[in-house]
Amino acid sequence: MHAENRKPMLEMIFSGRMLVALLMGFACGLPLLLTISVLQAWMKEVGVDLAVIGMMALVGLPYTLKFLWAPFLDRFTLPFLGRRRGWLLIFQLTLIFSISGLGFTDPANNPWMVAFAAFLVTFFSASQDIVVDAYRREDFPDEELGLASSLYINGYRVGMLLASGGGLIMADHMPFSSVYLIMAACMLPGLVTTLLAHEPKITHGTPKSMREAVFDPMVEYFSRQGAIWVLAFILFYKIGDTMAGAMTTPFYLDIGFSKTEIGTVVKLFGFWATIAGALIGGVLMLRLGINRSLWVFGFLQAISTACFAILARIGYSVAVLSGVIAFENLSGGMGTAAYAAFMASITNKKFTATQYALLTSLMGIPRVLASAPTGFLAKNLGWETFFIACTLIAVPGMLLLFKVAPWNSGQAEKLGDSYA
Repeated sequence: MHAENRKPMLEMIFSGRMLVALLMGFACGLPLLLTISVLQAWMKEVGVDLAVIGMMALVGLPYTLKFLWAPFLDRFTLPFLGRRRGWLLIFQLTLIFSISGLGFTDPANNPWMVAFAAFLVTFFSASQDIVVDAYRREDFPDEELGLASSLYINGYRVGMLLASGGGLIMADHMPFSSVYLIMAACMLPGLVTTLLAHEPKITHGTPKSMREAVFDPMVEYFSRQGAIWVLAFILFYKIGDTMAGAMTTPFYLDIGFSKTEIGTVVKLFGFWATIAGALIGGVLMLRLGINRSLWVFGFLQAISTACFAILARIGYSVAVLSGVIAFENLSGGMGTAAYAAFMASITNKKFTATQYALLTSLMGIPRVLASAPTGFLAKNLGWETFFIACTLIAVPGMLLLFKVAPWNSGQAEKLGDSYA
């Protein structure tokens, strides 16, 4: 970008719309761990059976199945605040009440009521995710989607950190019921953001029937040239990174790091490195564009996975661990921001909620299926060979970039136009 264009770039970075993306991310990230780690800690503290605590993971199903009711949100517009903000206001209000209600349940004596209240939190939280994803796609032009996505992701992570870290710290000093009431109040900035933000313009029409809202997004998507290649790319782009990440904690322990060292270096230092990576990635995408960013960040991701093999060869070294974690989390933050921006950019604005919900659900498949055999692989290959294998598994995703996000800018624009 030339010097004369620097001012518009700074205006994009520090615009009010980018602040909206950050605050909406915070509102989406906050509820997630309130039904996982914080709730698990509460149930364990009051003596709930571990089998029951494990089964509570099922209340998270709405995050995986949100594509089922996303068409409803594309089809119908409420009579206030517009197509997106109207639904967003409803879901944020219901989230505040359901998080508060979860705090008034009794895990020791009525776990079924806890499960019901937690399910309401995850349902309204997943619904909020649908609308916020659609809002971000419809409000930002493609060249700003990368930065907007990175700020959303960072806001999401800060919300998660406040809920899990802050929630557990507060629970040492007050009842869990009070913690949940405080967390419900922490949803208010998101509510205010919804009321003050502008409504995205409807530029591509809206579905006129439920049939159109349900079936047309699939028909439209698969009518595109290269649609299957894009789905394959979404499945494979971060698969090596995901597989390596699934076994890092046992790896750290196995080569001699203490739990305190893991918590300090990997979790705390790593968290801020990821935040920095997403921000740097977002700013670089303003210069590189989404397609070229996928190439650069994808290579960095693969190299960072290979660095774990170097750590396995060296063994115990806090300095090397810190370097590997800094590089891995920086590149992972960049790659995730580009990945999210790419998925948003290929949705049709007439069916944004439905198509984006489907793509993000598909994105979650490798996290479950590809992570399952990692323990077996690590046990039989050894740590060094395992991480080399994870690096090589990233190659198909990178090769698919030739099809779905070519480096050549002219070709990239042509491909992007077919998804508009």
